[in-house]
Amino acid sequence: MSSAHSAPESDALAQRFVQFALDAGVLRFGTFKTKAGRLSPYFFNAGGFDDGAKLGQLAQCYAERILHSGIAFDMLFGPAYKGIPLVAAVAVELARRGHNAPFAFNRKEAKDHGEGGLLVGTPLRGRVLIIDDVMSAGTAARESIALIRGAGATPHAMAIALDRQEMATEVGPDGTVRDVPYSAVQYVQRELGLAVCAIAKLDDLLHYLEQQADSELAPYKAQVWAYRARYGVA
Repeated sequence: MSSAHSAPESDALAQRFVQFALDAGVLRFGTFKTKAGRLSPYFFNAGGFDDGAKLGQLAQCYAERILHSGIAFDMLFGPAYKGIPLVAAVAVELARRGHNAPFAFNRKEAKDHGEGGLLVGTPLRGRVLIIDDVMSAGTAARESIALIRGAGATPHAMAIALDRQEMATEVGPDGTVRDVPYSAVQYVQRELGLAVCAIAKLDDLLHYLEQQADSELAPYKAQVWAYRARYGVA
């Protein structure tokens, strides 16, 4: 790759997380079609954190990033479905680190027997930190925010595993899909008013690749830089 590109700044946690995601097979390189129809040189599937050891290590990364961010919260919320194991695991890890917090999650459909309703766990109250894997269009974030506000609590912040740092898309009145000059994370921050912390960002992945000149991953560096140049946001 041309020397016009320099490795973005990164921190130790982000670099450990990138390596962990690669080792777990959660982060892969190749050619993948995204939900927005883009051909991406990398793919991140948080569903690959699929055993107790991986989930425990993932929860450690979330807890470290959350506590380092300084975000204040009164409880945790995990959106169905992927957010359910995430919020439980993160709550356990935070408690292990001396920050015991209640948590809740939602069902996709309201239960019509027993305790009923959409919510499971502690009743939503105070400042709620939403735990999710990634954000694509911000749709799931809006649904969680509406649910939390509807329960009388305050959607305060989000913690995610990876910020792809790329333009979101929106559907126009005629049904056409177009790129917009901000990411889903930026939309949640600017338009919905929530703080967002990510364990790692695309820039952290680029930093990692810059250190892999002699590895089998070296050929992907140029591809990821090109994707960042075409679809990336600051």
